[in-house]
Amino acid sequence: MMGRRLLLRYQGKIEVATDMTRIFRGLAVLLLWPLVNSPLGAREMEIVDVHIHYSHDAWERLPPKQAITMLREAGLRKAFVSSSSDDGTLMLHALAPELVVPVLRPYRRRGEISTWMHDPGVIDFLRQRLADNEYAGIGEFHAFGEDVETAVMQEVIRLAREHKLFLHAHSDSDAVERIFATDPQARVLWAHSGFASVAEVRRMLSRHDNLWADLAFRSEHAPGNRVSPEWLALFEDFPDRFMPGTDTYTPERWYYVRPHAEWTRGWLSDLPRELAQNIAWRNAESLVRSSRTRP
Repeated sequence: MMGRRLLLRYQGKIEVATDMTRIFRGLAVLLLWPLVNSPLGAREMEIVDVHIHYSHDAWERLPPKQAITMLREAGLRKAFVSSSSDDGTLMLHALAPELVVPVLRPYRRRGEISTWMHDPGVIDFLRQRLADNEYAGIGEFHAFGEDVETAVMQEVIRLAREHKLFLHAHSDSDAVERIFATDPQARVLWAHSGFASVAEVRRMLSRHDNLWADLAFRSEHAPGNRVSPEWLALFEDFPDRFMPGTDTYTPERWYYVRPHAEWTRGWLSDLPRELAQNIAWRNAESLVRSSRTRP
């Protein structure tokens, strides 16, 4: 209900896409076209994109119905959506509840990346949203090292435990370790795989059975549409942990969602079928199930 009320509220304010957004869309297709030229059969593979944002600066350029159309045109099975503010997520979920998996971002507006964990008002915001709506996780949030020890971040971990939600953490290894020190049973989706090296990702996944990793904004695992040997070994050793994501952190990034999905299908087709399907969608759905059934 809240999402539909938001749609009505913003209906008069949101305009159709401008010529500039069409230019961005065209550029995205041109830039990624070499990556989209994927092997036969790859285009049919379902994908869950776990790293989508629909923040307030995208609403006028890309109205909710158009955003949903773009997700469908990408052939996504599901999209994990978090936004600054959360109103964006709720509007998309109201239009397509079977497609959009709502994830609650603690940012009420842009510009809170480095300050949110010091603002007690964030907790009131999260509690109210959790009381009014259903979510699969909390995040994506930015927290590094000792940020996890702040009272706000500690309460976020507690709320995730109370509501059986995963945490989508844009964090370094130190912060991830501190999350698990606070709650050893936490379910953590490591945004961008921490932008860490293969060796560090391997070390972290070996230490924590409840750590998953998204591949958003990374491409070194599949140069030339072929999975590199070191990443292939990592995928094979941890077949249940990785999942794809685009990261639409700016409005322009929305026009990469479809090309990115096609590129992902291309390199996934280089993997054994079962492993490819795990990464494409099974691991994401397993993360949600695991969070909802956690102790």
